Amino acid sequence: MAQTNIYLNFQGNAEEAFTVYQSIFQTEYSAPIMRMGDMPQQEGMPTLSDKEKNMVMHVGLPIYGGVNILGTDMLESMGHHLKIGNNTTISLDLDSKEDADRIYAILSQDGSECVQPHDEFWGYWGVCLDRFGIRWMFNVPKVS
Repeated sequence: MAQTNIYLNFQGNAEEAFTVYQSIFQTEYSAPIMRMGDMPQQEGMPTLSDKEKNMVMHVGLPIYGGVNILGTDMLESMGHHLKIGNNTTISLDLDSKEDADRIYAILSQDGSECVQPHDEFWGYWGVCLDRFGIRWMFNVPKVS
């Protein structure tokens, strides 16, 4: 079933932030924290330092009303720099690649910072900053 989440970016302190959020909302992570070192090496990706390997690749925490907050640490070694405007994303978990492609096609028109949805090791994923300055992420999880 499709779901909307709020995706938060951090610069090395995602785990600390989510520990605080977990204490506030008194819920459990939706899955174990995935670390950058857990990610398969991607072609063209720089080698991660030991510190970067321990950073958060993905964490999820249910809060109120069926909403989840998700998070990741941005990696400076990959050219990522946190600033107001790239720290929050509306993340859509969708039921099909067709839904992802359809919504992406509309929101990416006159947008920027777009990565067309494509297959990744966790599923079908893409992102764009729409013409109104809102960042959207599209994800169709792999079915196990």
